[in-house]
Amino acid sequence: MPEVILTGASGRIEARYSPAKRDNAPIALILHPHPKAGGHMNNPVAVQLYQLFVKRGFATLRFNSRGVGRSQGEYDSGIGELADAATALDWLQASNPAASQTWVAGYQFGAYIGMQLLMRRPETDGFISVSPPTNMYDFSFLAPCPASGLFLHGTADTIVPPVEVERVVNKLRTQKGIVIDYDLVENASHFWQDHLAEVETRVGSYLDKRLAEKPA
Repeated sequence: MPEVILTGASGRIEARYSPAKRDNAPIALILHPHPKAGGHMNNPVAVQLYQLFVKRGFATLRFNSRGVGRSQGEYDSGIGELADAATALDWLQASNPAASQTWVAGYQFGAYIGMQLLMRRPETDGFISVSPPTNMYDFSFLAPCPASGLFLHGTADTIVPPVEVERVVNKLRTQKGIVIDYDLVENASHFWQDHLAEVETRVGSYLDKRLAEKPA
């Protein structure tokens, strides 16, 4: 898991990268929770997502957005963080020009940034959004959503009540040509304490299903 340093608009971006074993392997970018709430690329859920993609042969990158860890710059209310995510995806694509698929996965604030990135990168094949903060940010930009993906949420999430996520999911499901999976985990909180194994199982099963439908 080599450390890599990317050059972003605010300077250095600290990242961890797991290269794939074949040139045409799919790629995945992992986005961490809110910097102002202690979010960073070594968050347990972010690491779990990273490992799930690595295990399936993806060239996988996770990184600290500006002002987090050893990444330079300051928190920028999501605008700069989206620019950092775009920089990271640019680097990942340039490092894997023959990649067969492109995926974006994020947790909490990272899910919000990931979905915005998705709208700007129509080449994206799939997404994973864990505990998306649909009651804190306006997700109406997903019109239309350019890719199929999975929303994973906990029934015991008191920070983002499940009904708030269902509202977004139901709207996206009216679109033709994409399939939105919505998986609710019983008793899981916003922070997934004691439920990381469920993240592994649910996301892993979804990835396996998608890769069986369209091998990477």
